[in-house]
Amino acid sequence: PAQLTTVGKRATLWVQELLWDLRNMQRARDDLGFRGVKGTTGTQASFLSLFNGDDEKVEELDRLVAELSGFKGKSYPVCGQTYSRKVDVDFVSALSSFGATAHRIATDIRLLANLKEIEEPFERDQIGSSAMAYKRNPMRSERVCSLSRHLMVLIGDVLQTASVQWLERTLDDSANRRIAIPEACLTADIVLATLQNVVEGLVVYPQVIARRIRSELPFMATENFIMAMVQKGGDRQECHEQIRVLSHEAAAVVKQQGGDNDLIERVRKCAYFAPIAGELDSLLDPSTFIGRAPVQVDRFLADFVAPALAPYADIIAQKKPAELSV
Repeated sequence: PAQLTTVGKRATLWVQELLWDLRNMQRARDDLGFRGVKGTTGTQASFLSLFNGDDEKVEELDRLVAELSGFKGKSYPVCGQTYSRKVDVDFVSALSSFGATAHRIATDIRLLANLKEIEEPFERDQIGSSAMAYKRNPMRSERVCSLSRHLMVLIGDVLQTASVQWLERTLDDSANRRIAIPEACLTADIVLATLQNVVEGLVVYPQVIARRIRSELPFMATENFIMAMVQKGGDRQECHEQIRVLSHEAAAVVKQQGGDNDLIERVRKCAYFAPIAGELDSLLDPSTFIGRAPVQVDRFLADFVAPALAPYADIIAQKKPAELSV
């Protein structure tokens, strides 16, 4: 490991990307317009004839129809035989981007589950593996990854359709769109529901995390040892060499003998480090290795998450737990 972080800080990285996805979805939704009353090829020729050449009446009809259709009077100013398929690209792009976020979150959880630090919910009678009864495979997170991969690639269909319009004289986009766009919506929905189920039942094992910190912290603390020795008047290069030798000896015990990390005991016994022997415990305090992570989490929740969720307060208040069959 490079440096320590906290579970909360890791979660904020997930939430930040989800907030960006929320922004993208809101933007795609708000940008949706209506093709409107444009006629067969978009020139409004038939409507102009209907209103005896009165342009203002044609535009007013266009506005009224868009209003009655739920688009608040917003229709695209120009179009051809169809509305631009670029609209579909903007819409599905937001969903596919969310798929990448969901895949990343689920993968992180799967990796941490392998370390037994975090675990997704597991039903009392759930079978973790059909072959190995003792296993507790992260089946929900695996499902999120599987479906997210499908969601991510659907944007390819929409891009292809938007790029090949043939002056709007081809209808070969029709069958593709009728599959790709609904599938994007349905897949995003089930990925969201599955992710909600995972997060609502997520289990953190502090003692496992503490044990791993104890095994890895001595290596991460070596820079602190060097800085403390320099403050006592030691030579940085010489101190670095002492630490290098002791670290490699301790690593050999762990890797070749299967023993515990004994670097700290080696440092305590080394006469060179006698000037800081009384400071080793404080230099190994895990809380000094996480920087501003706790403050970052609190400020992120207050300054970014709370404002983003505020418009949806009523919906959130009525939400129900996401139930899955596994």
